[in-house]
Amino acid sequence: MERATFGGGCFWCVEAAFEELEGVESVTSGYAGGHVEDPTYEEVCSGKTGHAEVVQLEYDPEAVAYEDLLEVFFTIHDPTTKDREGPDVGSQYRSAIYAHDEDQLETARRFAEELENEGLYEGIVTEIEPLETFYEAEEYHQNYFEKNPNDAYCTMHAAPKVEKVREKFDGKVTASE
Repeated sequence: MERATFGGGCFWCVEAAFEELEGVESVTSGYAGGHVEDPTYEEVCSGKTGHAEVVQLEYDPEAVAYEDLLEVFFTIHDPTTKDREGPDVGSQYRSAIYAHDEDQLETARRFAEELENEGLYEGIVTEIEPLETFYEAEEYHQNYFEKNPNDAYCTMHAAPKVEKVREKFDGKVTASE
């Protein structure tokens, strides 16, 4: 098993999208990229801790490649908008890839550069940095979409990302219930 950590707006939405993928064994919502030890959700939302809302995946690289995870990541959010995803505004919602090793770091940088060169995105602002520390978010944030599928925020923002993954990555998603 390997790990990957991504921030692409609200972690509820990103978590729900990645949980669709075959080979992704677990997705944990949390915080990374900041300067405060063990922050709370309220502290992160204040914008004063420097953390981004992120998800950390545990995945089987034999079943899903890191490049596939990157493709999904760049598909489910707008990597050209600084500190914003949909209705969520603030540095905690920034686009970020926190690499677990040098290979992930180089792969992510190359992947983003190729997207720009191909003209798929112009002005990618995604931070691509080594992961220093991942802090798990409070329990009520874990599997939020699964537990609250009728929540207004989820139906407006998480559900479309899940549908996008199901449609675009049909051969790579787990069987729907």
